Amino acid sequence: MLAAVAGAALVVAAAPGRPAGSDAARLAAGGAEAAVTLLVGRALDDGHGNVTVRCPAEKALHAGLCDGWRQQRVLATAWGAGSVLGGPTGPAGPAPTVALPTDADGPLEIALADPGRLTDVTVHDRHGRYVGGAPDAANRRWTNTEPLRAGEEYTVRVGAEDAAGTPVGVTMAFRTAPPSDDGRLTVEFGPKEGTYGAGQIVTATLSRPVAAADRTVRARVEQSLQVTSEPAVEGAWHWVDDSTLHYRPRTYWPAHAVVHVRSGLDGVEVGEHAYGASSDGLDLRIGDRVEAVTDAAEHEMTVRRNGRVIRTIPVTTGKAGFRTRTGVKVVLGKELEVRMRGDSVGIGRGTSEFYDLPVRYATRVTWSGEYVHAAPWSVEAQGEENVSHGCTGMSTADAAWFFETVREGDIVEVVNSGGERMTPFGNGYGDWNLDWPVWQEGSALTPRGASSAQPAAVHTSSRLRPLA
Repeated sequence: MLAAVAGAALVVAAAPGRPAGSDAARLAAGGAEAAVTLLVGRALDDGHGNVTVRCPAEKALHAGLCDGWRQQRVLATAWGAGSVLGGPTGPAGPAPTVALPTDADGPLEIALADPGRLTDVTVHDRHGRYVGGAPDAANRRWTNTEPLRAGEEYTVRVGAEDAAGTPVGVTMAFRTAPPSDDGRLTVEFGPKEGTYGAGQIVTATLSRPVAAADRTVRARVEQSLQVTSEPAVEGAWHWVDDSTLHYRPRTYWPAHAVVHVRSGLDGVEVGEHAYGASSDGLDLRIGDRVEAVTDAAEHEMTVRRNGRVIRTIPVTTGKAGFRTRTGVKVVLGKELEVRMRGDSVGIGRGTSEFYDLPVRYATRVTWSGEYVHAAPWSVEAQGEENVSHGCTGMSTADAAWFFETVREGDIVEVVNSGGERMTPFGNGYGDWNLDWPVWQEGSALTPRGASSAQPAAVHTSSRLRPLA
C-alpha cells in the first residue's frame, strides 16, 4: 500500500496484452526487462488535520525540497509486476512503513523519472468512483484535478511507455487520512420514508451552513447528494438557504415511481480541513398522480387521477380581502378535526370577521393555515360565490371524500382567485411555482448567467487517457 497508514505494498497487475508473472523468473530466463521508474508524491497529514506542505509543481517531486512531502519511487514493468524502490540505486525489498497517512486535501502527482511517456492513469476509490486528472504537455506528469476523499482507499493504475516504446504498467494503492469527527458535515433527507404524491419535494438539511459565496463547496455538496428514480427523470437541487436544499423533477414525478436519495458526502472536502460524514439515505414511492385544480372564478374543483377526472366539487374560496393564494401547492398533511380561529390569521377577536369553529376533514396545504375542508355553514354559497377567509370549503361529504382520496405530496392548485401568488418556500411546498430555468438558477452546478438552452456541464471526466 502506497503511503498508507500501516505500510506500503504494491498490487501486481499485468500491462495490457501481457500476462502477469514474476519479474525475477523472467529476468533469470534471460533478457533485459523493460521498465520505467515512476515518482509518486503525496502531501502528508500530521494526524491532527495539519498539512505542512504546498510545494510548487516543479519542486514537488524532488525529495527533500518540501517538508511534509512523501515521495516514493515505483517501478512499472512490461509484465506489470511493479516494485517499490528504496532509492535511485534499485530495489530495496519490502516497502517501508509510512507512519503518516496521506492528506486528502493535498495533490496526488505521478511523474516519470526515466525517459518515456505516460499513456494511461486511472484513480478510483473502493466504491468505483473515479478521480479526474490531467497530464502535462509532455505527458510525463499527471496531477489530480478533483479532490480526494478523506478516509478513503484508492487504487491507482498507471500505463506508460519506456524510451523504446514498450508498454509498461503497475497498479498501486493508498489510503487518505480519516477526517476529524469535529464539525463533519452531515445531511438529513426528508420527508420520512413512505408513499407520496407526484408533487412531493425531497429536502436536504445540512448539519452546518455553506455560504452562498462559497460556490465551489456548494457545488461539491450538491454533486454528493444523489437522487435517482425509476423511471429516470430530469431533476435538480435548489439552495433554499445556507443549510437547506430542495430537489424536484422538471415536471411532477411519474405515477408509481421509486425514488432513491443517497449522500456521497463521506470524506468529501467541504472547507479547510473540513469533510463530510456518512448520512442515512432515503427511499420514497410515488402513488397515483392526483391533482386537484380549483377555479375560484367558477367556484369548482376538478380532481384528476392519472389524468382522468374522478370528481367535480362545488367549492367556495376566499372573499374580497381574504383571497385564496393562487398557484400550485402540495398536500402537507391531514387532520380529521382542527379548531380554526380568526386570530391565528390576524383577525381580531370582537370584530365582525372573527371566527372560532371546529372543522372536520381538514387537508392542509400551507403552514400558515390554508386548508381544503368541510364547510357545512357555507353550502348555499358553494358553487356560487366566494365567502371564505382563504380556505377552500366544500360540503362535509365532499370533504370526507377528498380527505380519503389525497395523500401528502398530492397537487392542489388554485387559479383565478385574484389572491397573492403562493411563495416558493417557507409556507409549504410552493416549489412548483418556479419555472424550470429559474429553478435551475438555484443550483450551484449551473454557471451564473447560463441560459436554459445551454445547461451547465456538471460532470468532470473521471478517467484520464493522456494519449489516444
